[in-house]
Amino acid sequence: MTWMVYGAYGFTGTLVAELAVRRGLRPVLAGRDAAKLRPLAERLGLEHRVFGLDQAAGALQDVDAVAHCAGPFSATSGPMVDACLESRTHYLDITGEIDVFEAVSRRDEEAKRAGVVLLPGAGFDVVPTDCIAAMLHDALPTATHLDLAFVVQGGASTGTAMTAVEGSGGGGRARVGGEIRGVPLGHRRRTAQFRDRPREVGAIPWGDVSTAYRSTGIPNITTFTTIPGVLGKLQPLTAPLLRSDLAQRLGRALAKRIGGPSGPTRARTRCEVFGEVWDGDGRRVRAALTGPNAYDLTADSVVEAVRRLAGTAPGAHTPSSAFGSDYVRALDGVVVSEPTTVR
Repeated sequence: MTWMVYGAYGFTGTLVAELAVRRGLRPVLAGRDAAKLRPLAERLGLEHRVFGLDQAAGALQDVDAVAHCAGPFSATSGPMVDACLESRTHYLDITGEIDVFEAVSRRDEEAKRAGVVLLPGAGFDVVPTDCIAAMLHDALPTATHLDLAFVVQGGASTGTAMTAVEGSGGGGRARVGGEIRGVPLGHRRRTAQFRDRPREVGAIPWGDVSTAYRSTGIPNITTFTTIPGVLGKLQPLTAPLLRSDLAQRLGRALAKRIGGPSGPTRARTRCEVFGEVWDGDGRRVRAALTGPNAYDLTADSVVEAVRRLAGTAPGAHTPSSAFGSDYVRALDGVVVSEPTTVR
């Protein structure tokens, strides 16, 4: 199979390309900046192609699958999906953006007609949380509510920081009665029973507000991470400021200075995920997992997902709908605590 990493010279794209080579694979590396792309391709001994998204359909004609790693995906996903549908190329990306998940899911019928798999969120966003959600739904099919929480260590890459800046003034979002609704950031707080220890977490907008609903059908979904309670209280005041042109320009400038966690930092840091479901009769089930640094998990998942795409039914998928709830167990360093009933 011929596959491509687009945005290969970005932080995560480079990790994907390096890991692929270590596993004996030879993806085509691609992006629009020849000066950044060529040295990486030469170092890894891989073919490379320089093109912008407006030329992608032609450049993908002989490519079976593309791992799209060039964000922000709010701007880049749509054109790349267009190109993949035209060239009949399987698509996966590493987005965590709710609106991108929603937009890709709306193209399900197009993908089926084209015989193409569309798989957004094939990295940390949202593989471990989506698989935990599916495991919990399997354990309690009557669940009406789902809480998902995560903690990541080690810092962020430029791309992650840029996405955070873009969404910084948007407030929170949750799935309520089957619909995605705007809510105050941190509108709910709870204790999450992670595998290492309990932590207080607050509600944030996260990709599972979209994807976990499509994976499980659970109509009420809230996503959480560790945030100081004061941020939720200040968000209604700060959101207009964060949306201003000046704040966005400053935020993007600062994000460009972030290089991403080093190899030693990634090696000593981990991610944690917790999930809980409950139904109208008061039954509750919990599960949790620990994994490697989120960027290493992402690279591992992308390489593994590409390998599995050919055996996946065409259409728009979540990680668990494409590969099953146990998919996360196939990734290096992931340890899952089985779903257990809360007494």
